[in-house]
Order: sequence, then structure tokens, then C-alpha cells
Amino acid sequence: MPVRSMDFAGTWYPGRKDECIGTIEDFQKNLPSISDETGYSGYIGGIVPHAGWYFSGSTASTVFGTIHRRAMQIKRMPQLFFLFGMHLHATSPHYIFIDDGFETPLGILQVHGELSQKLADAFDFKKEDSSHYSPDNTIELQLPFIKYYFPDARVVAAGIAPNRTAVEIGEKAAGFADELGIEACFIGSTDLTHYGPNYGFTKHGTGEKSVAWVKEENDRRIIEAFISADPLHVIDEALTSHNACCPGAAAAAIAGARNRGVKSGTLVQYTTSYDRHPDSSFVGYAGVVY
Repeated sequence: MPVRSMDFAGTWYPGRKDECIGTIEDFQKNLPSISDETGYSGYIGGIVPHAGWYFSGSTASTVFGTIHRRAMQIKRMPQLFFLFGMHLHATSPHYIFIDDGFETPLGILQVHGELSQKLADAFDFKKEDSSHYSPDNTIELQLPFIKYYFPDARVVAAGIAPNRTAVEIGEKAAGFADELGIEACFIGSTDLTHYGPNYGFTKHGTGEKSVAWVKEENDRRIIEAFISADPLHVIDEALTSHNACCPGAAAAAIAGARNRGVKSGTLVQYTTSYDRHPDSSFVGYAGVVY
């Protein structure tokens, strides 16, 4: 079975099975209790961050853990995750992984070959396989969470540029899953505002004032766009305010969830790297479920 190797294990997240499981179990201790504000019996999508687990792993785990907890309650597990990510520009190509699976510390996470191929045939994707691909943290850092919480699920992994086609891809993905009778979940991987000298973005100086602006204004705007579940608004807001690094991925996930009847999202956790390590340069992270 040709599988994609781990590029960030042991650095961005634990590389050993026992360490991975222990870290996720620690994250679970703070899993919030939230009501079903979506009006749907189960959660079918989410927005997750993709920094190193030290900074944003808890937020990503909270999203997957919340989806899992509701699935356990209604006794209906997602069979498939459409996992959208990659740092791309509006004019970038879209990417899709077409080999058999991904290596994780918890075992191989299988790709849904039929759905990946159907999606690849429907759009002008640049295809990647286990021998030829761009190392990418946005997708890889989510794989152990999926393998832990949903060990029997398969994935379709794609890099989505922030343009109108992102919405079409999400909608088409949902349609293909429905045609095959597959219980699917749509995940968009993106961090929020990258602020400070390291990122060339210092419009509000440094210190507590800049942190407050990011948290209360810039990140808040994109989080509200996530919650409104309007994929084109997410792209426009991110490109205007520089408050999401992978808005195409988020838009595709939201479009897929909307295709299944979702009207809004719920914020389950918001943090920044500043909360873990105060510095003049920092990044925001949001966890949203649909």
C-alpha cells in the first residue's frame, strides 16, 4: 500500500503512538459541554487550526472530540472526512492526494480512493501521491486526531485555493458522498491572524494593545464569518483583513456542510500562541463545529 510518510511527527506533534494518545487524552480533559445550536442531530463539519500541538493541538482536538462525542450520543459515526487545507493564494492550483493512505503514529489512515478520484475528475486539481507531494502541516497535523477519534474512517485530503471554486468543490464533495450513501464530515484547516514582526504585520504596534486588537477585532471578524457559515464571506474577509491563512480550505468545508443543511456554526474554543508563549509575534486559533 503506497502511503504518504509523516513529515512533522516528533517535532510539531508526538511521533510515538503512546505519546500521541497520552497528549490527546490530556486535551480531552478540557472538552467543553455545548448545546446543539446547529439544529442538526450530529456535527458534520468543523474549522481547526494547524500549528504545532503545543500551541493549537488542544483547539483542534476539541473540534474532533466534540464531533465524536455527539456521534457517540446519536450512534452514527462519520465514515469519511473531507480534509481541506494548504497555504495557497487565490490564483494557486488546487491539490488532491490520490494514493492509498497516510502514515500516522496511530497507524495508517486510509484514503477513500473512489471519492478522491471523482473529485479529481470534476475539477482541475494538481494530483499528489506518496512519492511526489509538498510537505504540508495543515493536513498532516489533523490525521492523528481523526485516527484516534474515528479509527475506521477514511479521508479525502485536498489543498484548496481561496476562490469561488472552493465553494464548488465543497458542494460537489457533499454531493458525491450523498450519491454513495457515505456519512461524511467536512473539515477546514486554517490558523487565524499572523501578527507581529515575524509576519510583517504590525499595524497596531506590539504589546498588549496589539494582542487585544487581534483577539477582539481582527480574529473576531473571521470567527463571526465562520459562525455565519457563509463561505464566500469567509474568503473575502480573510483576503481583506489577513485573518485566516487558508480561507479556501475553510470555505470548502463550510460549503460542504451547508450542502447538508447547516445554517451556522458554534465556536468551541479560541486561543492564541500568545496565551502559551507571550511574544511580539503570535497567531490566533479557532475551533468551530457545524
